[in-house]
Amino acid sequence: MAESPVDPKRRSCLKGLAWLGALPALALPVRSATASMTDLTYTLEPLRLKFELPALAAAVCHAGTMVAASATGVRVQGSDIKVTLDDRFHLGSDTKAMTATLAGMAVEEGRLRWTSTIGEVLGSQVPGLHPRLAAVTLEQLLSHSGGAPTDSEQLDSVYFNADTFTYNLPVLRLRAVRAIKSQAPIATPGKEFHYSNMGYVIAGAMLEQVTGVSWEEYITRRLFEPLRLTSAGLGPQTSTGRIDAPVGHRLAEDGTVTPMLWSTPADNPPMLGPAGVAHMSVVDFATWAGWNAGRGRRPPALVTPETLARIHRPHVSTGRLPNPRPGTPAEGKYALGWGIAKMPWARGPLLLHNGSNQMNLAKIVIDTQQDLGLVALTNFSGNKAEDALEAVAENLYRQFAHD
Repeated sequence: MAESPVDPKRRSCLKGLAWLGALPALALPVRSATASMTDLTYTLEPLRLKFELPALAAAVCHAGTMVAASATGVRVQGSDIKVTLDDRFHLGSDTKAMTATLAGMAVEEGRLRWTSTIGEVLGSQVPGLHPRLAAVTLEQLLSHSGGAPTDSEQLDSVYFNADTFTYNLPVLRLRAVRAIKSQAPIATPGKEFHYSNMGYVIAGAMLEQVTGVSWEEYITRRLFEPLRLTSAGLGPQTSTGRIDAPVGHRLAEDGTVTPMLWSTPADNPPMLGPAGVAHMSVVDFATWAGWNAGRGRRPPALVTPETLARIHRPHVSTGRLPNPRPGTPAEGKYALGWGIAKMPWARGPLLLHNGSNQMNLAKIVIDTQQDLGLVALTNFSGNKAEDALEAVAENLYRQFAHD
């Protein structure tokens, strides 16, 4: 394939283990700051300064009510443009749980089964699939147990190439599947955990095949709009030509920090959408967290509580990680778009995930037993950002979890 004008050395989005009809929304959490909400500025600002982050935001939803939310810092490092609660932050791989929920909708509508295979759904569009790859199921793709290839230099040439300027996104995803169609799964499907953004690209292509619409339209109409996530969008969080959101920052090996303002360099290729290109405000992100914390028992009825329980339950053990990154549990399990782990500061196992496009970092933590959801976001990446968000999560959990 021809080389893309995008730097081919740039690694694709959420490399490695980064986990970690509209309906009336009568019980949705409050979306704007109110006098009854806890101001988190005094929690966030010391951490922002300690870890040298441009911006830091967090919010907490308990029992369907937004109980705390704040955003502090600036949109661009070294600038004086203050962030606000309405500012959009990038979610990275935290988009994966949304894709899994869309899959749940398609299953409930009879368009797919959790056991639908790649070959059954995409075989007519991608002839010549390796038999073992063709037998991988939707559920295995969403739980990272399908043996789909992990990010590599080979996949970078699939993600970053001149096709971006020629084809619509559903076609690009099918072309990505064709590029790896002769490869056997890298492990026995259903048995081992291997984090794979390509697996979510394939799942997105399966959704597009059975719904007849792009993943982008599907998530907008079926998830963003019913939840009234009015700030939600896909791709770079800034509008081209405007610094109207916290800008992601790229860290070079020599420590140089470069703000990536907008357009193509500010995010990963759009074809990776199902794996992680969503953005939204911290309050909207906490709204999503709160809906999951309520186990789907509050409107809108995106999927039934039974389907959401299947999405939330563990499907595969992650095994023990020898050198886990900050905020990533050394050992845990993976559901569909969600990690499951016991953190030292929590009472029981939590649903959690990290997301990064290597310029921003997002963290979501759910305690369904306490109907508690919390999120933390920054427009930075790397170890400092990870340590900061882990500290925020621990602080907020200790503050808002109830005995």
